[in-house]
Amino acid sequence: MSSRVLSHSEMCLREGVSLRRGMNFRVRGGHSVLLMSVRPGAPYRDELSGDGTVLLYEGHDAPRPRTGGQDPKTVDQPLQTPNGQLTQNGLFFGAALAARAGEAPPERVRVYEKLRPGVWTDNGVFHLVDAAQEHDGTRHVFVFRLEAVPGVEDDVSPAPPPPESRRVVPGWVKLAVWNRDGGRCVECGADEDLHFALLRPSAGATPENVRLLCARHDPGEGDRSG
Repeated sequence: MSSRVLSHSEMCLREGVSLRRGMNFRVRGGHSVLLMSVRPGAPYRDELSGDGTVLLYEGHDAPRPRTGGQDPKTVDQPLQTPNGQLTQNGLFFGAALAARAGEAPPERVRVYEKLRPGVWTDNGVFHLVDAAQEHDGTRHVFVFRLEAVPGVEDDVSPAPPPPESRRVVPGWVKLAVWNRDGGRCVECGADEDLHFALLRPSAGATPENVRLLCARHDPGEGDRSG
C-alpha cells in the first residue's frame, strides 16, 4: 500500500477538470472526487478512522456572501441552491441514500488529501455508502460515510470491486514522514513522483513504518513506473 504525492495542478490534469471546490460529483459524467484535510485549521471536520478504512467527510457550507449576510458557519449546510437546484451536498446525499437503500451501487469516489500548501496525496478510491444530517451544536451539517476499497489508482469505473476493505495512511502520519524525510525519496533524494510507502503492511501505518520513496524505489509502484 502506498499513497502518491501530487501538486494541485497534477490533480486537475489527471481528472481533466479544474478542482476549485472540495466536492465534485461525477466529474465529466464519471466518478466523483472529494478533497479533504485533517490539518489544524481545516475548514471542515473530516475524519479518517484509526485503521484507515472509513472516512467521515463533512458537507460544505453555502457560498460566503460578497457583502453582508450571515456567516455560512452559522447556518445549516444547504441541500439545494436558492433556485431549487441540488448543491454538491444534495447530489452526494442522494447518491448515499440510494446506496444505503440498495437502489443503486455505491458511488465511486477518488479522495485527495491536502497535507500542506502545494502538497496533496492520492488517498485512492472509496465507496460512498451512507450519509446523515447532524447537529454540531450550532447548525445542521452533512456527514458522509465512505469506505476505502481496493483498486489501482486509475480504476474508478462504475463496476464495484471485491468487498474487502483497504487501509489509508492517516494524514498526520504522512505529514510527519514528509517533514522527517525532507520531501525527498530516502533512497535517492528525488523530489518528484513520490509515494508514502509502508515498510511492513502488517505492522500498521505509523511514522516508523512509513517512508517517502520515489516510484523507482517503491516496491508497490515498480510495475507501474516502467
